[in-house]
Amino acid sequence: MAQNVFLGFCRVRREWMPFMSGHRWTRRGFLSSLAAAGAYGAEKKAHPLPSERLRYADRATEFPVTRLTSPKHASILAPSSHRVVSRKGTFLLYTSDQTGAQQLMQMFLSTGEARQLTEAGALDPSSPVLSPDDRSVFFFDGPVLKQLVFLTMHEAEIYRVSEGWSPRGFSISPDGSVACLVEAAEGRWRVRVAPLRAKGGDATTAFEAPAPLGDPLPRPRYQDILYRDGDGSLALWEAGGRKNRRLPLAPGRSGPAFWSADGESLVYLNSPTVPGKLNTIREWVAASDNERLLASTSQYAAFAPNANGSIFVGASANKASPYVLLLLRVTRRELPLCEHRASDAAAVRPVFSSDSQRVFYQSDRDGKPAIYVVNVQKLVEPTEE
Repeated sequence: MAQNVFLGFCRVRREWMPFMSGHRWTRRGFLSSLAAAGAYGAEKKAHPLPSERLRYADRATEFPVTRLTSPKHASILAPSSHRVVSRKGTFLLYTSDQTGAQQLMQMFLSTGEARQLTEAGALDPSSPVLSPDDRSVFFFDGPVLKQLVFLTMHEAEIYRVSEGWSPRGFSISPDGSVACLVEAAEGRWRVRVAPLRAKGGDATTAFEAPAPLGDPLPRPRYQDILYRDGDGSLALWEAGGRKNRRLPLAPGRSGPAFWSADGESLVYLNSPTVPGKLNTIREWVAASDNERLLASTSQYAAFAPNANGSIFVGASANKASPYVLLLLRVTRRELPLCEHRASDAAAVRPVFSSDSQRVFYQSDRDGKPAIYVVNVQKLVEPTEE
């Protein structure tokens, strides 16, 4: 019954190959190049790993859920602000220690089979993010930002953190042109901007601070950068005036934050400091420089919007109802999808696929962190980014 009711109000409809340039290729030469690339990749990567999928009906909601990875090893999703599901929903990126140390993995969602992409010495599990064209992935291996191209399995060094500094956060701009990075040294923190091309132009320092910085997030269609300052408050570096300011947000702790596609607003999770108050999803609007309530939540500790911002997925920290839920922005109504039962709801990291037809999340409910998926195509109409 709950599914049918939700279906009625939750249907939302808002309505190169560069290596060939400058070179004449024959059909035979092109096929030979692909064969050589495939041989290189096959030599480097591990053998395909068999599917570990387990499908079950959630005991609380009876929605079908699929556990994609085994809880016998730790599989970790990057933060929800990092896109790790391909736009066509064909594959998922995550890190796993299934083959030993944490390495970057690519799972083909039609079969559940996976392959190891890296042999990194110090992979940062929070760093992987897909390029806008889905043809490569960026990630940190120690102090080095790398790009791996799926076709050739070739890795290129994009940026190296200066000696004496260490990486503390990373994201890429929506158009894939630059990376924004937080780096730390003794008593100093800085935000850097680096071109996303091998041996590209020099990186520049946007600003420095004497207190901790984190979570850099480029503003779409602008050169501004959202970040967290020393006490975790959300602040904005405005490139035009080269100045920093805290955003005028609601009192309390600001959780995950996401820009709208046009960069004109920011949705974020607010946790009041007053006991008994509900966590809320709120929105800051650039034009008015004001913020407003969008919806109260069932104590979300993590959340993410879908592509057009019409629906949110959240992970509740309520111990009695540890649900992953959908929340429709227009009506402010929720529907529980399933129990996550994670030891830390903030680590569930729920996220929509690009077309809003699937929800991915992680949980350590059965042992080590594993990745789960719920199909929501009967509840939410598809979107386009």
